Amino acid sequence: MLRSTSTLAALVVVAALVVPTSTANATEAPREPEAVGAGGVVASVDPDASQIGIDVLRRGGNAVDAAVATAAALGVTDPFSAGIGGGGFLVFYDARTRKVSTIDGRETAPAAATENLFVENGKAIPFAEAVTSGLSVGVPGTPRTWQRALQRWGTISLDKALKPAEDLARRGFTVDATFHRQVTENAARLGDFTSSEALFLPVPAVGSTFRNPDLADTYRALRKDGVSAFYKGGVGRDVVKAVNQPPVKPTSTRTVRPGAMTMTDLGNYNAPQREPSHTTYRGLDVFGMAPPSSGGTTVGEALNILETTKLADESRTQYLHRFLEASRLSFADRNRWVGDPSFSDVPTGELLSQAYADSRACLISATTAMPGAVAPGNPRDPEPCGTDGTEAPTPYEGTDTTHLTVADRWGNVAAYTLTIEQEGGSGIVVPGRGFLLNNELTDFSFTPVTPGVPDPNLPGPNKRPRSSMSPTIVLDHGKPVMALGSPGGASIITTVLQVLTQRLDRGLTLRQAIEAPRASQRNATNTQAEAAFLATQDDEALTALGHRFASTGEIGAVTAVERLPDGRWRAAAEPTRRGGGAARVVWPR
Repeated sequence: MLRSTSTLAALVVVAALVVPTSTANATEAPREPEAVGAGGVVASVDPDASQIGIDVLRRGGNAVDAAVATAAALGVTDPFSAGIGGGGFLVFYDARTRKVSTIDGRETAPAAATENLFVENGKAIPFAEAVTSGLSVGVPGTPRTWQRALQRWGTISLDKALKPAEDLARRGFTVDATFHRQVTENAARLGDFTSSEALFLPVPAVGSTFRNPDLADTYRALRKDGVSAFYKGGVGRDVVKAVNQPPVKPTSTRTVRPGAMTMTDLGNYNAPQREPSHTTYRGLDVFGMAPPSSGGTTVGEALNILETTKLADESRTQYLHRFLEASRLSFADRNRWVGDPSFSDVPTGELLSQAYADSRACLISATTAMPGAVAPGNPRDPEPCGTDGTEAPTPYEGTDTTHLTVADRWGNVAAYTLTIEQEGGSGIVVPGRGFLLNNELTDFSFTPVTPGVPDPNLPGPNKRPRSSMSPTIVLDHGKPVMALGSPGGASIITTVLQVLTQRLDRGLTLRQAIEAPRASQRNATNTQAEAAFLATQDDEALTALGHRFASTGEIGAVTAVERLPDGRWRAAAEPTRRGGGAARVVWPR
């Protein structure tokens, strides 16, 4: 194990922290966007993590066992997107019962949080200041999610599920261009915290080996004592201290607000099973994550709106036009109605009704795009083409999340999206523990999005912020067709919707649907679009209909699996976005 000889690192070593960066060259595991075969498949953003999942399947584990092991490995290799300092949502299909279930591992606000959590002197604090703070850290849900999933559906213990990730953290992995970029872009934030600087800086070179023995030791503590080490023990105490007394460097000039998390907040955390969202589309059953995620209801409503048109027969321009308009309308409803169901009366069933979708679909013109943000409807009392007259724009959400998809030899399927929110979360590494804390509470509305209109997504004690994570499983008469998900903040919803409709309606292969250029309309004047999308004739044709576009970087990073007619599985991941993903299969065929 190599250690820095800098003065700061020496002080950190004395405090029992170890700098995990080595400059030794290593060979990166191959990235493959597609794998086909039998025995089970795994698709994630990282080859080391996908291989760990495949190894679990090969040793007889099931989809949930592999999902937890893969997620733990992503906490090592993709720490700027996920880890035990965050949360997520797991959707699981049980082949024996043919039932879809979900676990809500979303972070919660501490009991001390109020509606004015991000308000000072009558005004919302600057978003940039909220992002990098203890104030933005929600009570993490990921460890409890792993425990609940393994207890409910797994065949191996948490001890065995975490062992491969512990070994990976200890021996290290090869730094790729994405990891190098993530550290580089967050270097200023990381450098303001002693623990974050010690772990990630100086920026590790592409091709070097990055080791994280502190995280390995944390995983060992969870293996030995279970998640009680996190929610009631020493790991938790270190989390609380880092939130309430962020380890800011004495020389930092950054304003870093402390949080108010307690051990009671950690001890009271629950990752409940919730009924999945459900709608039918072209005779298929589409299951997703119900509130506090808005993914299931918003994807489902948009599909129901699109059900009124036979997209397979439409021109490419008309398909894209209707996809964008359905997204706009469903986001207006999402922004107005979806929040934590424990605190708000969310009309989940009404939002997913075909009758309500029909009342929204009639607002779409075949010849003219809507000019900007539109008003929501009233799902409890729908009127044809009715709105409440008040626009419902979409607030910003962090985009750096990760998604993994797994299927096993028995036909079980897991779609799991997990996150720490912003790239690098709060920027705060828990001293001595090797993982970043989330900044998920910035997913709350700081103040009502539309003044004078009730906002279900304001902060509150023990409340879960609304999410856009959209792990999705599609069944045909109780049997799996496909499962997918993506990172990307609010653009997760449009990414999943675009891939679904391109695969199910437009005849693209799963790989083609994932590769295709993306656009994301989220109830705004401008539709965000990738450069590749703007370089096509679609841009000109859609602009003629009144759509306006704003160029953006990559949208999403999908992983997916699908069942083939002969019983084999296909796993698919991005060929280039986020450096490309990694699809793996137990027995290639």
